[in-house]
Amino acid sequence: MQDTQQQAYDRGITIFSPDGRLYQVEYAREAIRRGSASVGVRTADGVVLAADRQARSPLIERDSIEKIHSIDDHIGVASAGHVADARQLVDFARQQAQVDHLRYDEGIGVETLTKRITDRVQEFTQTGGARPFGVALLVGGIENGEPRLFETDPSGTPYEWQAVAVGSGRDEIQSFLEAEYTPDTDLAGGIDLALEALAVETEDPEPAEVKVATVDTETEQFETLPTETVAEHLDELETTDRDE
Repeated sequence: MQDTQQQAYDRGITIFSPDGRLYQVEYAREAIRRGSASVGVRTADGVVLAADRQARSPLIERDSIEKIHSIDDHIGVASAGHVADARQLVDFARQQAQVDHLRYDEGIGVETLTKRITDRVQEFTQTGGARPFGVALLVGGIENGEPRLFETDPSGTPYEWQAVAVGSGRDEIQSFLEAEYTPDTDLAGGIDLALEALAVETEDPEPAEVKVATVDTETEQFETLPTETVAEHLDELETTDRDE
C-alpha cells in the first residue's frame, strides 16, 4: 500500500506527498550518494577542495574526468553526482561571476554566488516538465579576506561548513572530518586532512586518482595542485602512518 501511495506522488516534481516530501528531490540526493566523493576543508589560510576521480577504465584519459572547476580567480567548485548537471551549474556560476565583474567591477562574493546557484537549483524543484539537479557542489573561496566554504543541495538549500564531504561514503568521511578537523590548521594541514578523508572511502588512493585545488587567503587565487605535489602529500601521510 505504501509503495502504491509513493508511486502516486513520485512522478511529479511539483507535487508534495501527504507527509510533505518531494520524492524527486530525494532521488536526486540518492544520485549524489552514488557519485564519487569530494571533500572541502576550510583552514585558517584558505580553502582546500579535493575530489576522487577514479576512472572506470584504464583507457579513459583521466584529465577528462571533471570534478573540480575554477569559477573565478578567488572561487573554486568541487562536485559529486551527475557530471553533466555539474557542468550546467558551473557554467551558470561562471556567468554570474562575470556579471558582477561587468556590473560592479569586482569579484562576486562566495556566499552571494552560492545563493544564486541554489536559487537556480530551487527553480527545478517547482517547474513542470523538469527534474532536480542530481549533483551537489562544494563552493569554496575567499571573501573579504576570509575563507568560506558552502555546500549546495538538490532542494536548493545552501549550507556553510568548516569541513564537509559529498558523494559516496559521505557518512563515514564526515565522521572522520568531525573527529580530526581543527579550525586553526594551515593550508598544508588542510590538504593532508582532505586526502586522509578521501582515503576513508578509497583505500590508498593513487596521486593520479585525486584532484586537489586550493584558494589561499594571501593571494586569493584558485590553484590546482600538480600530481607531483599530491604525490608528495600522500607519501608524507604514508610515512607518518608507518611511524605511528
